Amino acid sequence: MEPTVGHFVSWAVASGLLLIVLTPPRVRAEQHEWEARGLFTCQRVRTDRLATVHMSEGVAQRLVLRDTQGERLVLDPRVLVANPLLWHALDNGARRSIVRGTLVCGSDVLDRLGQRIDNTVCQGILESSGLKRPPQHKSWWQRH
Repeated sequence: MEPTVGHFVSWAVASGLLLIVLTPPRVRAEQHEWEARGLFTCQRVRTDRLATVHMSEGVAQRLVLRDTQGERLVLDPRVLVANPLLWHALDNGARRSIVRGTLVCGSDVLDRLGQRIDNTVCQGILESSGLKRPPQHKSWWQRH
């Protein structure tokens, strides 16, 4: 079977789609204005005017931020875990939203995410300082 133009076109389309799917958006945070740019998309949201925060469930978790103007930003929470300064900026903006009374849904999502990030950062500090994690208590069935 010899390669044809049809084969070339189908492989080019498949590789282009793969590139679009696998290219993560670039996140930029400036004051309380966040921007996520993909290959063909640009999403903006004001973190000091958040209305809702939602965590999508499933294999690929996504944090969905929506502000009072209806703008929406979808973000992989691993970006915040990997960059605690971004998390700090989001947390500050969300606190302002709570004080203003605009964040009506999702503060519990941010609390859980904050605990996850704090645990990850603390674990990294312990490991980099050479300290080991304390041994976990094993239940009876784990010991036998």
